[in-house]
Amino acid sequence: MKASSKKSASSPANRAKDEVGNAGELQQQAGGTHPVMTTQQGIAISDNQNSLRATPRGPTLLEDFVLREKITHFDHERIPERIVHARGTGAHGYFELTQSLSKYTTARILTEKNVQTPVFCRISTVAGGSGSVDTPRDVRGFAVKFYTQEGNWDLVGNNIPVFFIQDAMKFPDLIHAVKMEPDRGFPQAASAHDTFWDFISLMPESMHMVMWAMSDRAIPRSLRMIEGFGIHSFRLVNKDGESTFVKFHWRPKIGLQSTVWDEAVKLAGADPDFHRRDFFEAIQNGTFPEWELGVQLFTQEQADTFAFDHLDSTKLIPEELVPLTIIGRMVLNRWPDNFFAETEQVAFCPANIVPGIDFSDDPLLQGRLFSYLDTQLSRLGGSNFAQIPVNAPKCPFQNTQRDGHMQMQPQKGRTAYEPQSLDPNATRASIKTGFHSAAVQTDGAKSRIRSESFADHYSQARMFYRSQSEVEQAHLASALVFELSKVETEHVRLAVISQLRTVDESLAKRVGDGLGLKSLPAAVKPVVPVQDMALSPALRLIDRMKDTLEGRCIGILVADGSNNESINAMKSALDKAGAAVKLLAQKRGVTLKDGSYVTVDGQLAGTPSIVFDGVVSILPMAEAEKLAHEAAAVDWFRDAFGHLKAIAACKGTHKILEAAGIKPDAGVVAPEDIKAFIKLAKTRQWEREPTLRTLA
Repeated sequence: MKASSKKSASSPANRAKDEVGNAGELQQQAGGTHPVMTTQQGIAISDNQNSLRATPRGPTLLEDFVLREKITHFDHERIPERIVHARGTGAHGYFELTQSLSKYTTARILTEKNVQTPVFCRISTVAGGSGSVDTPRDVRGFAVKFYTQEGNWDLVGNNIPVFFIQDAMKFPDLIHAVKMEPDRGFPQAASAHDTFWDFISLMPESMHMVMWAMSDRAIPRSLRMIEGFGIHSFRLVNKDGESTFVKFHWRPKIGLQSTVWDEAVKLAGADPDFHRRDFFEAIQNGTFPEWELGVQLFTQEQADTFAFDHLDSTKLIPEELVPLTIIGRMVLNRWPDNFFAETEQVAFCPANIVPGIDFSDDPLLQGRLFSYLDTQLSRLGGSNFAQIPVNAPKCPFQNTQRDGHMQMQPQKGRTAYEPQSLDPNATRASIKTGFHSAAVQTDGAKSRIRSESFADHYSQARMFYRSQSEVEQAHLASALVFELSKVETEHVRLAVISQLRTVDESLAKRVGDGLGLKSLPAAVKPVVPVQDMALSPALRLIDRMKDTLEGRCIGILVADGSNNESINAMKSALDKAGAAVKLLAQKRGVTLKDGSYVTVDGQLAGTPSIVFDGVVSILPMAEAEKLAHEAAAVDWFRDAFGHLKAIAACKGTHKILEAAGIKPDAGVVAPEDIKAFIKLAKTRQWEREPTLRTLA
C-alpha cells in the first residue's frame, strides 16, 4: 500500500491522522482515542480495507486469515429468530417494592421494601418477523427478568390479560394460523387473512381474546402506554407453606393511550421503528418509562365462588371482583449497550421462579413451562445460554452441570456429581433455603379431558364488549369489519359472524352491515348458557388516559420569519407540562423574525404529523400561503385533524386548513391560547371522529 498522510476534516485534533490508500480508499489509523483493531485471536490488523492479493490486480490469496475470519464471522452473525415475539424492544432498569407481601410469600423480591432489584424488560409484537413494523394490530409481549438475590424470576406475559387458547396443545395451531400463509409467504405481521379467521371461527374459546385484539389495546400509541399482565394465576407460598393465588398487573405511570387505525397504518410506512425510537428517545432524554406493579390476591375458597375458572387463560378476574393492590414500581433507565447481545439474546422462561412463588395448574401455563426452555436451546445454540450476560443471575450460582456448546465458565474441582465425598467444598442442595413447591393435593384419573368449568366461551367476551365506551365499541366493530373484509372465503366470514351473534347481537349486526350482508347467519349455540356478567369499566382504555402531556410529543411547524417570542412561549409552556417538543420546517434550518438562525428537529416532508400527539403552527402569512400549495403541508394538517389531534393554528395556517378541506372545530385553537391547546392535546378529539369517517 502506498499511503500519503492526510488529515480527515472531521477528526478531532487528539486523534491519529487518517491516511489514503493507493486507490484513494480511506485508511483510518489507530492512535489517540482509537485502539488497534485485531482479529478474534488478538492479532493486530494493518489494513481493514484490502484483501491480500498476489498482485494489485491479481487473485486473492487463500492464506488471508484476516479476510477469512471476517467473512466467516459475518456469514454466521444471524441466529434463528424467535418463532413469535421476534420484533422486540428492551431496556435495563430496576424494580422497587413499596408494599410487602410477607403475609403471603417468602420471596424476598416481594417482601423486602425499598430495595432496587435490577431488571431487563422486553416488549414485543407477536406475529411479525424481526424486520416487521412496530405498529400493526397485534398483541404486545411484556416480559420482565428480575435479577433477584435468590435467582432470576421471569414474569412473561402480554399487554392483554387473557389469551386465545386454553390448552398449550393448541399453541402451534394458533401461531401457524396467524403467521404468513405458507403457500404464499404473506401477509406479514397481520391477522387479517383467511387462515387466522378460519381457525378463530372454529375456536369459540378465542372469542374473548378476539374482543381485546380488535380493540384499541392492540394499536398502542407508545410502548410506554401499555399495561402488562402475567395472564395466568400463580401461587404465593408463605413461611408456613400456605399458598394464595395471585395475578400480576403492570400499570403505566403515564396512562394508557392508543392510536386510531388510519394513524397506525400510516405510522408503519412513515416510521417502521416508531415504538422503538420513542422508547429509545424517552430513555435518552431522561423521561424513563415506568410502571406500577399490582396484584390480585385470592384464596381457593374465593375462587370457588367465581362464575368462571381462574385456571382458564381465556378468562380474567374483573377488578371489581378482586381489587388490584399496588405493591411496587419498575423504572427502565438504561438502553442496552448492544441490541443483539441483550435484546435479541435475552431468554425468558415462565419456569424461572424463586422460592415463595409457584405455578398454578393452568394448562396453558404448564405447556409454556416447557416450550420456552426448548426454544432457547435451538435459538441460542445450546444449554449454556444462561451464561450469556443478559441471562445470567446476578447472585452466586453453582451446580454440577458441565460442558456443552459455548461453555464459558471452566468449573474447578474433581467432582461433577452428587452425592460425593471427595471434594469438601462441593455444592449441595439446601432444604432450608431451597425452592419448595406448594403442597397441593390432587385426585382423579389421568385423561385427555378438559374441565367442564372451561366451557363458557362467550360470557366474558360479552362483558368486555359491553363494558367499552361507545367510541371504543365502534372502533372494535370497525376493526372486525376491516379484518373480515380481507378474508376471501365466504364461509369463514359467516362462521365468525355466527360466533359474534352469540357474543352480542348488536355487535354482529354492526359487523354484518359493515360487510354488506343482507342477512346474518344463525348464531352458534353455546355449550353452556351465556351469562350477562356485571360490566367492568376498568376494561376501558379511553377513560383511563391520564390528564397529562407527560410522554407525549408536540410538533411545532415554523418557517423563515416565524415569531420567535410566540415559539418560545409555546415551547416553554409545553416543556413545563411535561411534553417533548420538536420544531419542523420545510428545510432543516430557518431564520426567525428576530434574525436568529435555528436548526430544526425535522424536515416537514420527512416528519409527518402522525408522529406527534398534537401540532402547532406559527407561520408568517406569506410563508403560510406558500405552504398551502405544498402537498406535504396540506397532508400534515389533514392527518393531524383526521387523527383527532389538537391543532394550534395561526391566522396564516387557516389558508392551509382550507386547502386541506378542514373546517375548524373546538379542537382547533389559536397558538396564543396556550392553556386551551395544552388541555386539548392531553387527549384526542373523539367527538370529531363521526364527522370524518363511517364507523361500524
